[in-house]
Amino acid sequence: MNIDSIKNGIVIDHIQAKKGMEIYEALKLGDLDCSVAIITNARSQKMGKKDIIKIDQNMDLDLTVLGYLDPNITINIIKDNQRVEKRHVQLPQEVENLIQCKNPRCITSTEQDLKHVFVLTDPEKRAYRCKYCETLKEE
Repeated sequence: MNIDSIKNGIVIDHIQAKKGMEIYEALKLGDLDCSVAIITNARSQKMGKKDIIKIDQNMDLDLTVLGYLDPNITINIIKDNQRVEKRHVQLPQEVENLIQCKNPRCITSTEQDLKHVFVLTDPEKRAYRCKYCETLKEE
């Protein structure tokens, strides 16, 4: 398979296999007016299989979303066919409106304009709790 190289843009690499579409949708990449390639199940010596997303333009990426969905992702910035920067994402300490609190007694259930805020409580288990009611995020 041959995917064209990117002259100026972004390559999101080391995505856990089968998570590429979830990231595509979370970042709303379908709304862009440029080419976006999603490569799924690419061979990887380090991971076995991985997904890759290539975006044919530069843009601001929401690193919180990327870190929450897959903290092992790397972001490569491409200019004039060369990688000029490589960024690593991390598991965010706090996420807003990525997780909905399921507790019916939580204030977020009655206050419509209140953001759903979850705080990282256990990085090893990737466990988050609601900032308001302490409910653990459901998998």
